[in-house]
Amino acid sequence: MTRPLQDPGPRTVRLTFADVLRLGLLGIRTRGPRAALSALGISIGIATLVVVTAVPASSQRALLEQLSALGTNMLRVAPPTDGDPPVVLPATADAMAARIGPVTSASAVANTHKTVLRSDRADPSDASGISVLAARTDLLKSVHGTVRSGSFLSPTAGRFPTVVLGSRAAARLGYDRVRPGQETGQVYIDGHWFTVVGILDPLPLAPDLDASVLVGWDAAREQLRFDGHPTVVYVTARESQIEAVRAVLPATVYPQLPGLVQVSRPSDALAAKRATQATLSVLLLGLAGVALLVGGVGVANTMVVSVLERRREIGLRRALGASRGQIRGQFMAESVALSALGGCAGTALGAAVAAGYAMSQSWPVVFPRLALVAGVLGAVAVGVAAGLYPAVRASRLPPTEALAAV
Repeated sequence: MTRPLQDPGPRTVRLTFADVLRLGLLGIRTRGPRAALSALGISIGIATLVVVTAVPASSQRALLEQLSALGTNMLRVAPPTDGDPPVVLPATADAMAARIGPVTSASAVANTHKTVLRSDRADPSDASGISVLAARTDLLKSVHGTVRSGSFLSPTAGRFPTVVLGSRAAARLGYDRVRPGQETGQVYIDGHWFTVVGILDPLPLAPDLDASVLVGWDAAREQLRFDGHPTVVYVTARESQIEAVRAVLPATVYPQLPGLVQVSRPSDALAAKRATQATLSVLLLGLAGVALLVGGVGVANTMVVSVLERRREIGLRRALGASRGQIRGQFMAESVALSALGGCAGTALGAAVAAGYAMSQSWPVVFPRLALVAGVLGAVAVGVAAGLYPAVRASRLPPTEALAAV
């Protein structure tokens, strides 16, 4: 005789992650206007986060670039002018300095002790105060210089009798610009004619070069009997290592007696730049935290109101067998999805506003990684934190109480 099958009773259905996500999105779709307003509030909060971090970051970058233009990463190496006997740097002093790890560029000039004249008939006293310097072809990179007219000494032109005039030297010698295709001017140096190929803009980081006539290194050795030993070495290095580079430069360029070599101290602008970076970084973190807090409060308020409005739905689902974990998962998924949608929209909106404002101020467009990451992931994290209490509250609501309250 067969025994009747026993009823195993109701079994709990486990919802997959995809099911929970669909339930959360369904809650958003069925309450479109309220969800849109909630997402708008989150978007405004995240957009504020992006704007209040990106705009100061762009302003900071513009300020730091202005400070960098003051020579925060440049050092000047030279022997003392009153040495007896005089200190003569090695002919390869700039190449030796360039081998220091943090150094980004190194170049040199040397005083030829020659006199430059406008012509072979000019009075030598007319050129007083103008120095004739032999220059490396990579000098402009090390002194942050630019050419106002013409071109600088190239490796090819540096072997021929050509010169580049500093801004004040050009004014003293009667040159305002170099015109391509027209007859090129010349200057007279130690019995040789040199062709003017370029005129420099003023050099605030190396003002002594403004009153100089720069001759190619090889041409100076051949035409002016230059001995090949530099008198000044210009070095640029990574700002974070500028003090360490300054400490080893004397022993690098003049290992015999490093104490006789003078190295300029880092610019005061470097200290100002570092202080600015530290202050603005703290400010940006504070603004980002406040914006995220505002967005989190908005999400939490939206989810608490949603629980109060949907007590009947919660009670009905619990009466039909939904577990507390499923109720929690539904409201958490809805909170996270709402925050993620608002975070993406707010990040895009804030980036557009910040970029437009930076461009209108002629600032570089800068988006801190913190702002972009916090715009999306931060919104999701805020959604988890803000939806936790409403989700737990909804799961603990007894079915009879939820149904009786409606």
